Amino acid sequence: MRRRKNIFWIALAAPGILWLAILFIVPFYAVLAIALGKLDQLIEAPVAVWNPLGWSSSSVIDVWRDIFGSASFAGPILLRTIVYTAIASLLCLLIGYPAAYFVARFAGRRKGLFLVLLIAPFWISYMMRMLAWIDLLSTGGYVNKALGWVGISPVNWLGGNAVTVVLGLVYGYIPYLIIVLYAGLDRIDPALLEAGRDLGLGRARTFAHVTLPLSRQPILTGLLITVLPMLGDYYTNQMLSGAASTSMIGNLIQGQLGTPGLEGQGAVLSLMLLLVLLIPMIYYVIATNREATR
Repeated sequence: MRRRKNIFWIALAAPGILWLAILFIVPFYAVLAIALGKLDQLIEAPVAVWNPLGWSSSSVIDVWRDIFGSASFAGPILLRTIVYTAIASLLCLLIGYPAAYFVARFAGRRKGLFLVLLIAPFWISYMMRMLAWIDLLSTGGYVNKALGWVGISPVNWLGGNAVTVVLGLVYGYIPYLIIVLYAGLDRIDPALLEAGRDLGLGRARTFAHVTLPLSRQPILTGLLITVLPMLGDYYTNQMLSGAASTSMIGNLIQGQLGTPGLEGQGAVLSLMLLLVLLIPMIYYVIATNREATR
């Protein structure tokens, strides 16, 4: 009976494992073969080396020099990406947590309506939402018109403005955070909050000592879901700025993958970004297991 159960679960997991192998492991190995492969000097095209014994570290050395060398240009871009992502994630949390808390605790019978309004941005493509921002932030857009009403001269929002890029990241990814936070806050047992009030805690202290600690795991999950795509984002900066002064690591990777002779370095940067993203993912797994143990 136990053997039959094992066969059943193996058969049930087989399609997912096969799907993962085809759509993740094989492409990942292809990127690795290009990153550690060779360059055809004649046509300036990368040559994938599938045999690990023939791999070369020339592209890795070039990327390392670009990031940490004396004449590095990728180092500031990497630092800028981290700063933009940190600020945007913090703003998402400061804006999204009150919104999720309101829907979970005070929406009442209109909770479904508010959830629909929160999910509504997902019905519109990311490109269309960024195009709407371009129309709002243009020189003659509604934002500059509103600033003109209070006596502020028009701002060149789309001319390499870092604030525009950060706010664009917030606007693009905040729905993910709000939905995760709502799911976590809605599962908190109201009896725990009532117990805190019965013990003499006010609203603020109940939130600080009961609600906030219980929502720590949803906060971590929501930040992970927003930080990971932000670090590799290139489209937001491309649409709302396009200037080299606000370029992120995703823009650098995109540029190298589209430049003859630099595809190998772009593949190396992609793998390095993946290694960086593994750090918060591993921390999330450890924190989740620790929370489950508690």
